[in-house]
Amino acid sequence: MATRREMKRLEKAALGSWRITSMELWDVDYFDMEVPAHITIKNDLTGTLQFGLVQGDIDARVHEHGSTVRIEFSWSGVDENDPVSGRGWLEVTGDEAQGRIFIHLGDDSAFTAERSSSECVRLATRL
Repeated sequence: MATRREMKRLEKAALGSWRITSMELWDVDYFDMEVPAHITIKNDLTGTLQFGLVQGDIDARVHEHGSTVRIEFSWSGVDENDPVSGRGWLEVTGDEAQGRIFIHLGDDSAFTAERSSSECVRLATRL
């Protein structure tokens, strides 16, 4: 089990904005429809996600998973203005990540992501 100091190090490795670069179920025309698809995790382990017409607020936890950092999260938000929720996970290795997003009683999709530059994060959060 990781010490408190190790958990803070793991959290720091996972914080920030992750640009979704591919999704198993949806192509780039859908997942980048409104803004660049992303998952953002803030210092307090809350955050946001958006892909296609799905937007949500995240409540995350960070775990050590072998040699990678794993973020597990629940989320709630909207899909074309209809309430929706779900869960997901993101495994971080350096500046790359992979994971899966689940929509409660709906689809789930694997995805890949890369750490975003601050410019991309500002664009996504302004829109």
